[in-house]
Amino acid sequence: MQISGNTIFIPGATSGIGLALAIALRDKGNKLIVGGRRQQLLDQIAAKHPDIDTVRIDTADADSIAAVATQVLAVHPNLNVLITMAGVMKIEDWHTSAGFLTSAESTITTNVLGTIRLIAAFIEHLQTQPQATVITVSSGLGFTPLKVTPSYNASKAAVHLLTETLRLQFAGSPVEFKELEPPAVKTDLVPGQRDSEWAMPLEDFVSEVVDILENQPDANEIQVDNVKFLRYSEARGDYEHAVAVLNSADPNNN
Repeated sequence: MQISGNTIFIPGATSGIGLALAIALRDKGNKLIVGGRRQQLLDQIAAKHPDIDTVRIDTADADSIAAVATQVLAVHPNLNVLITMAGVMKIEDWHTSAGFLTSAESTITTNVLGTIRLIAAFIEHLQTQPQATVITVSSGLGFTPLKVTPSYNASKAAVHLLTETLRLQFAGSPVEFKELEPPAVKTDLVPGQRDSEWAMPLEDFVSEVVDILENQPDANEIQVDNVKFLRYSEARGDYEHAVAVLNSADPNNN
């Protein structure tokens, strides 16, 4: 992926990592379209960043994804990068189904089905572009689990293997598949994370991600240094230690 000259759609970019990454990529000379569910936030982005296009999309709704894909491609026929940023992370207690089932189903629908449906909506178009990129978003928790977020962990592990497999299927095609693997970042993904001392500052995370995209254009996995403790725990042979450290550091652990 080249760092500039792209037309990029990021659903799930009205706040947090998505919005910060959109602005950073805009500043590198790309055309950005951001999507999200909350129209108020989209209006604020449009007012503050008039060169960034906005579109309302609900990535938990298959019809919304299909309609928005048609809309975005009609306006931006040169779109060549899709970043499937939209995701949810919820604290769950699986001791009784009443405590977790709705949350679990919602998490899988957004994080896994949403990713699949977004790729399905854009993949035929992307294959018509001279160079195209799909960047999925997994997590360090897809490799080393946090006890209180079982569905989120599972969803991100699924995104990892989905991306690995699609990279194999599309080898030799114009479309490359990359995987962004964030650690904990100071955002509002879960309550308290923005102020947590164990979360990485958002500005530092996005800066390191853009640096990787610019200087390691062939990297399949976009890994900041902070995520490598989780990403490679099993490969290092200290998986159990990493699990213990992660869960002892989690303020929501119980």
